[in-house]
Amino acid sequence: MANDAGVAARFLTTTEIVAEARKNLSDTAWDYVCGGAETETTVLRNRYALDAIAFRPRVLRSVDGTDVTRSAFGAKRRLPVLLAPLGGMTEFHEAGALSSAEAAREFGCLMMLSSVTEPDLEVVAESAGKQLIYQLYVHGDDRWVADRVGRAVDAGVQAFCVTVDVTYYGRRERSLLRRHSLPGRPFGTLRSGEEHAMRVDWAFIAKLKRKLKVPLIVKGIATAEDAALALENGVDVVYVSNHGGRQLDHGRGAIDMLPEVMSTVRGKAEIIVDGGFMRGTDILKALAMGADLVGLGRLQALALGAAGREGVVRMLELLETEITVGMKLLGAAKLDELDGNSLHPAVPVVRPDPFGAFPLLGSLAKRD
Repeated sequence: MANDAGVAARFLTTTEIVAEARKNLSDTAWDYVCGGAETETTVLRNRYALDAIAFRPRVLRSVDGTDVTRSAFGAKRRLPVLLAPLGGMTEFHEAGALSSAEAAREFGCLMMLSSVTEPDLEVVAESAGKQLIYQLYVHGDDRWVADRVGRAVDAGVQAFCVTVDVTYYGRRERSLLRRHSLPGRPFGTLRSGEEHAMRVDWAFIAKLKRKLKVPLIVKGIATAEDAALALENGVDVVYVSNHGGRQLDHGRGAIDMLPEVMSTVRGKAEIIVDGGFMRGTDILKALAMGADLVGLGRLQALALGAAGREGVVRMLELLETEITVGMKLLGAAKLDELDGNSLHPAVPVVRPDPFGAFPLLGSLAKRD
């Protein structure tokens, strides 16, 4: 089903989606989605790391019929992207996770549902169909975890993910300055269930793997050492992430972490990466480095804020166009034709900025 023609005409670029989200979202919601931990250095490094990679295009290659699809979790997906898990999605749109679930099913790409958003898993699963993956924050004991696993498998998820880089809730100063907290995350105390998160270890992962009937993803891997441990404990998918810069301050940019993880995994598991990816060219850089899928967090949240389900579908359509154009100009007809030879180190041409991927935002605001 095609997206509404009015929405397509209204948003010819992702820049316009971001601008619309800024108009629609409250200052509190805007800071929540765009902010990071403490000095927000990790947020800036996510963008800087992507900007520090240039392309090496090839020419005189047939790029007629460029194919941007990718097989993942047993089925062909329309794009090599994943709608990454977002907490508190009702902050961006009243329908919460339902909007992204409907968009994922309509467009044909995977969505990962966070365990700390609304509505409930079963409701979202019905809307997402076979595009759904469930992501868990461990906020309970073994019996609580087993219940979540059972519900997810019964709901027909394509895989089960455990996020492991939130053993303690990072200090997001934008939200602290506004005295803004989400349910279960009061200021000055442990978040509900956080005492359980701090006890999660590799033995827990191994035990979970033995019980699961679907692929296991571990999200939050940032080093070769932990990638090796993930393989030793049977993890099917290594998810490289710095949590969008929202947890540990002064971390590395996400795409800077990818090469050492790739060198360790070496085809023994699938690789997902997220952290600052805003453009089709960003996605192509990660794919050329060897990632199988790229997660979209902030951009998804902004699309929700701009126009709910239709905004997310339109965002995916625009990324599809950007990826297709980028591949053709790189001389690649298929995603597998991209590799490290497509990339070259470069000096960024702009100062790092969370919205450095949208340099025309300022002129758009002046025009309006």
